[in-house]
Amino acid sequence: MLSFRLTYIFSYNLFQFCGHTWILANTMARFLTFGQDALADTFYCVGFVMSLCQLLSILELFHIADGIEKARLLPRFVQVMEKNLLLTMVIMLEEIQSKPVVCAQFFLWNILDLLRYPHELLCVMDTPSTAMLWARYTLWIPLYILSVATEGVTIYQALPYVKPTAPNSSPLNSTVPAHVGLSVILMLYLPVLALGASVTVWQLLKERQHHLEKWNKKMKKK
Repeated sequence: MLSFRLTYIFSYNLFQFCGHTWILANTMARFLTFGQDALADTFYCVGFVMSLCQLLSILELFHIADGIEKARLLPRFVQVMEKNLLLTMVIMLEEIQSKPVVCAQFFLWNILDLLRYPHELLCVMDTPSTAMLWARYTLWIPLYILSVATEGVTIYQALPYVKPTAPNSSPLNSTVPAHVGLSVILMLYLPVLALGASVTVWQLLKERQHHLEKWNKKMKKK
């Protein structure tokens, strides 16, 4: 049973690492080949693989709850949900898919995940690296803050493309203003995003302190 759990979590982290590596390599190759013109169709080229990776990341919540992965559940829940919600919005709004901010968002997500999954792979193999540990729990936090800021910009740029909800013919719905709809939800989501990111950063700082102290104690024993 233990061997199966280790094989599963290793395979999962390896799949995520390969997926994000392919996305980053594809994005960089297209940018170097076509320049700024490649930004417009980044989503069309890597959107499916990105969607698959982010959808599968929901499994990480079960990994933590089941004890397969040692991490805090709250910050991971916020990270997984905010990514999948934003990706759903981008899929729904075709006009926003060609915006450069979507390319920047995908780039930041890839960098964050390429800092995390190699570290998880090394931990599964019981060969942790000092450099990867530092990158995972120190460099990761400012990049996450920048990623959340980019998510806010993406949502803000998507607001003009959100069509107002047309009232239905029923008497109850006819009293609802036409402008109340997805645009209002997105505007209300912005402070929720900021609050969730603040709590996540606070939790990540505590997690960073715990792991670095644990690593220092382990090195002193050697």
